[in-house]
Amino acid sequence: SAGAPQPLPSSGPKSLREMPHPLATSSSEEMGPALTPSPDLLLPRSIADKDLSLPNGTPVDTSSPASSSSLLNRLQLDDDLDGETRDLFVTVDDPKKHVCTMETYITYRVTTKTTRAEFDLPEYSVRRRYQDFDWLRNKLEESQPTHLIPPLPEKFVVKGVVDRFSEEFVETRRKALDKFLKRITDHPVLSFNEHFNVFLTAKDLNAYKKQGMALLSKVGESVKYVTGGYKLRSRPLEFAAIGEYLDTFSLKLGTIDRIAQRIIKEQLEYLVELREYGPVYSTWGGLEVELSEPLEGVSACIGNCCTALEELSEDMTEDFLPVLREYILYSESMKNVLKKRDQVQAEYEAKLEAVALKKEDRPKVPTDVEKCQDRVECFNADLKADMERWQNNKRQDFRQLLMGMADKNIQYYEKCLTAWESIIPLLQDKPETK
Repeated sequence: SAGAPQPLPSSGPKSLREMPHPLATSSSEEMGPALTPSPDLLLPRSIADKDLSLPNGTPVDTSSPASSSSLLNRLQLDDDLDGETRDLFVTVDDPKKHVCTMETYITYRVTTKTTRAEFDLPEYSVRRRYQDFDWLRNKLEESQPTHLIPPLPEKFVVKGVVDRFSEEFVETRRKALDKFLKRITDHPVLSFNEHFNVFLTAKDLNAYKKQGMALLSKVGESVKYVTGGYKLRSRPLEFAAIGEYLDTFSLKLGTIDRIAQRIIKEQLEYLVELREYGPVYSTWGGLEVELSEPLEGVSACIGNCCTALEELSEDMTEDFLPVLREYILYSESMKNVLKKRDQVQAEYEAKLEAVALKKEDRPKVPTDVEKCQDRVECFNADLKADMERWQNNKRQDFRQLLMGMADKNIQYYEKCLTAWESIIPLLQDKPETK
C-alpha cells in the first residue's frame, strides 16, 4: 500500500491491527545504526569496496541470485509472475501407500518442469515420502542459514488423528507438501540450492543421505556452530520491531486457531444431533396422514441443512485450519532466523571488543572480524528481504483465505434458507378440511 513510511515500534504492547509493517520505513536514519558497538569500535566502511560473500561462500554481486539487491528486485515481480516468466514448476500429487514388512508409509509424486541450465533434463518425476521433505528442509536450514525456510506440515496435521493413512489426512498433507515446495520454487535463492536440485532430480535420494552430501559443499558451519557464549548488547530497532511483530502475530493467530477448532468441534456435535432430529419428523408424518406432507418436508429440509453444514465444516478443516497452522509455524521459523542473526551480531561485537582491548595504537582490523561483519550485513539484507517476501505472501494468502471463508458461509446460509423456504408452500397451500 502506498503512503509515507511509518517509524518502527520498539516497545510496548500493540494489537495486530495496530502493528505496522516491520519494514515499512526506508530511511536509514529512522531505523538507526545497523550495529550497536560504541563509535570508537566501528570498522572503516571499506566493506562496500570488497566482494562480499554469504556464510556458504556464495559471492554477493548484482548478477548472483544470492544478491540482496537482486533478491529485492525479484520480490517486486511477485505479483507479476506468470507462466511466461517462471522457469521452474514443481507439483506434488498421486499419493501411494506402501506396505513393507517393517513399516507402512505414503509416497508422493514430485514432478518438475524447468528450462534452467542447472538441470540436465527439462522434466523429472520422482517419488518422495515425508521424511525426504524433512531432510530437504534440514539441509536448506544448514546451507542457507540467513534465509527463511518455509515450514513443513506437522508430523500429525490434526491432533488426535489416529489413522494417518486416511484419505482426508493424506490429501491435507499432500496440499501442504505441495505448498512447501512451491514456496521454495518461488524463492530466488532457495530455488537454486544444490540440495533442492538433488531432491527434485535424484532417483535414489537415500544414496545422497548416506553419503552425507559429500559431493555438495558443507556450508553454514560458521553460523551453525555459533553458541550462546556471546551476549547481544541490543537488537537493532528494525529487527526488534520484527521480533515484536512476530510475537504478536503468532499469539493472535494461535488464539484464532484454537477458537476455530472449538467452533468446528461444536459444529460436528450439532451435526450429529441434527441428523437424529430430521428422521423424527418423517416418523411422525407416518402417524399423521393429514400432516405427512409438511412433516416430510421438514425432515427433508433438515437433511439438506445437514449436508450444507457438513460441507462447511469440511471446508474449514481442509482449507482454513491448515493455513493458520502454516503461518504459526512460519512465524516460528522467522524467529529462529532472527536468533541466528543476533548470534552473529553478538559474535561480531565480541570480536570488536577484543580488538579494542589491545594496547597498540589502532592495529589493523583482523580479517576474521571483517568476515564476521560481512556475515552480519548479509544476514541483515537476507532477513529483511525474506520478511518483505513473507509479508507479501501473507497478504495474498489471507485475502484469499478470508474471501473463501466468506463465500463458504454465504453458500451455507443460502442453502439453509432455500431449504426452509421450500416447505412454506406446503404449509400455506394445504387446503382446510371441514
